[in-house]
Amino acid sequence: MAPLLTLVTITYNAGNYLERTLQSVANAAALVPGAADQLEYILVDGASTDGTLQIVERFSSLFTLIISEPDRGLYDAMNKGLSMATGRYIWFLNAGDEVHDGQVIARLLHAFNSREDIYYSDALFVQENGDSVGLRSEVTPHALPEAACWQDLATGMKISHQAFIVRRDLAPPYLLDNLSADIDWEINCLKKATSVHRLPFVLCRYLVGGLSVQRHRRSLLDRFAVLRTHFGLGRALWNHVRIVWRAILFRFLHRNKNR
Repeated sequence: MAPLLTLVTITYNAGNYLERTLQSVANAAALVPGAADQLEYILVDGASTDGTLQIVERFSSLFTLIISEPDRGLYDAMNKGLSMATGRYIWFLNAGDEVHDGQVIARLLHAFNSREDIYYSDALFVQENGDSVGLRSEVTPHALPEAACWQDLATGMKISHQAFIVRRDLAPPYLLDNLSADIDWEINCLKKATSVHRLPFVLCRYLVGGLSVQRHRRSLLDRFAVLRTHFGLGRALWNHVRIVWRAILFRFLHRNKNR
């Protein structure tokens, strides 16, 4: 019998952050009766040269499959994980990100009884030292939709990728060489979905400062390309005006609130 959930973690020279991810999965999986039958955990490593694989070895009993080989970048590795997954649902939780708390996986598997196409929630932003920054919906201009649809992403990433779980047979491959491929992927998943459920609990702790933050200008250009594909040139231009205005207004209100 296929597992209910496939977790996929992508790594490349992630020795500084990986242990927190794996420990969080181990803690949550330990509270799931019959976890080995319900969960599949795949790690895709890009041939790391630091201590990443030594950390993986310490947690080797967690994994169904471990692969370490050169790849073409993050989304190529994610496509590998997607192609090897056998679970009904798939959840990407990459190095540095964590399952929010020990109860999450058990609660998630119970939620799967409703057999929705997509499940999503908020994400808690955390700093490198583990300190909380706040919920994504509160510390960014991205309010979490009550009932998400693909049109909600016209003004950007409304749902954190790490808090977005989709039925595997609906999940398309990721774009390669586009830093906003996660937005494109969510839009395509939502377009295919007939039922989407917002979970009443936080799924993950999200380590701020990822690839798109590190390469911000390229990320913005790639986001525009994705939104143009799905919404057309005119609407993409107008929505980017709205994105900029929303960001300015959010910072102004947030600054005044904290005075």
